[in-house]
Amino acid sequence: MKNLNLLVVEGNLQKENANFKESGIQTHTESLKESLLYYTKDLNIEVFNPCSEKSFNKILPNIKKYDGLIWGGSSLNIYNDCIEIRRQISFMKECFKNIKKILAICWGMQVAVTAAGGEVKKSSNGAHIGIANNIELNEKGLSHPLYKSKNKKFNSPAFNFDEVVTLPSEALHLASNKINKIQSIHFKNGISDVWGLQYHPEITYHKMISLIKFRKDRLINDRRCFKDEEEVKKHINFIEKEIKVSEKESRMIELKNWLNYLKSAA
Repeated sequence: MKNLNLLVVEGNLQKENANFKESGIQTHTESLKESLLYYTKDLNIEVFNPCSEKSFNKILPNIKKYDGLIWGGSSLNIYNDCIEIRRQISFMKECFKNIKKILAICWGMQVAVTAAGGEVKKSSNGAHIGIANNIELNEKGLSHPLYKSKNKKFNSPAFNFDEVVTLPSEALHLASNKINKIQSIHFKNGISDVWGLQYHPEITYHKMISLIKFRKDRLINDRRCFKDEEEVKKHINFIEKEIKVSEKESRMIELKNWLNYLKSAA
């Protein structure tokens, strides 16, 4: 079988990725590549960052060559409406016209929803800091290929302050938890079949702990998710307990199922 051509869209600003690397943390694109290659080496992966491109002319003429697109996470908030966010929304609309299979993860799902006419706001029930607890599949989720062999209720790495509040037209809602009513979706726009996840099956809990430590001051002073460092430590201890019971295959099965979906359509 021929290699699959994948386009990975980097959602973070270059400055944020530089900060990650300075702190010894993988970028989200690096984490995604590592997780994809765990399942198959038969991939030609190219990366594009719409934030740093004033024009999409380099990529648009050949965009139809990609069998699929994965759009990953970011520390941006969609409602802040800066030029870099507008570029990402604009590029997602171009992808809807040209790429048939899209996996949109966390920020990627928020960009996809916004580009398709839905709405994203700051979460009214708090944030996921490194972990999302008790995500539960509904009846549509239980029968969806995204969740083949997945437990009905599960925990997952996650890091988000925002949530989808209005779905695109005719979108399927697949899973929820107490923080985000909409944890995963499936919708179509243009020629694209979009599977969206609010959480991060492709990122390890160990990296999430590194991100919490990296963002500790912001989480206490700006986001006010924790009152002090002691609360941060307790939360990290909670995630470390999850690491002991978490199984890699189960955690990443959504990625495996999307790749199988991509292969079956190639």
